[in-house]
Amino acid sequence: MNTPRNTHDSFRTLQLMNELEENSDISQRELASRLGVAVGLINLYLKNLAAKGFLRVKNYPRNRYAYLLTPKGFAEKSRLAYQHLSYFNNLFTVVRQDYVNLFKSLYEQGCRTVVFCGVDEVAEIAYLSMQEVGLQINAVTDVSRTGTVFFGHVVMPMQGLDPGDDIPIVVTSKKREELLLESLLQYGIDRGRIYTLGGS
Repeated sequence: MNTPRNTHDSFRTLQLMNELEENSDISQRELASRLGVAVGLINLYLKNLAAKGFLRVKNYPRNRYAYLLTPKGFAEKSRLAYQHLSYFNNLFTVVRQDYVNLFKSLYEQGCRTVVFCGVDEVAEIAYLSMQEVGLQINAVTDVSRTGTVFFGHVVMPMQGLDPGDDIPIVVTSKKREELLLESLLQYGIDRGRIYTLGGS
């Protein structure tokens, strides 16, 4: 689902602010991993937020930093959340149906289990869509969030996947789709085994 660039940027800003609210001393590298963007872009977003007075940077010893939202920053985050409410509703409707169609197609090809790649709010929509079709999760993988639990499955690192297996791998994140696809290919997973909403 495509969004105008300014909408995409403001959505990414909202995601970044949400991450900072949950964990103010998170590293830029971890932020980049969670949002599926380059570290340099995260640095640019942080500088922009600080310049607008939405963010205060606190220095700690050993080159550590904390990124604290200011009262003005919390107000901006609320404004962005309200602005994107309709976007989320539309995202849920469109993405859910797209995943239903993808899972139906896989089921008709004889698949009964799939691997989820990517854990975020879109993965939850994919899980709901999968329930309608009758498929089961074989495993869940990600480049981050490993060790966490997703609907009863411990998220494993990509190197735990068997390149010789033929179980379909469905990319279940939109914001990190390109990053996850590239990572799977780097670990030797055959491209024909990977499915995205943009096409197999």
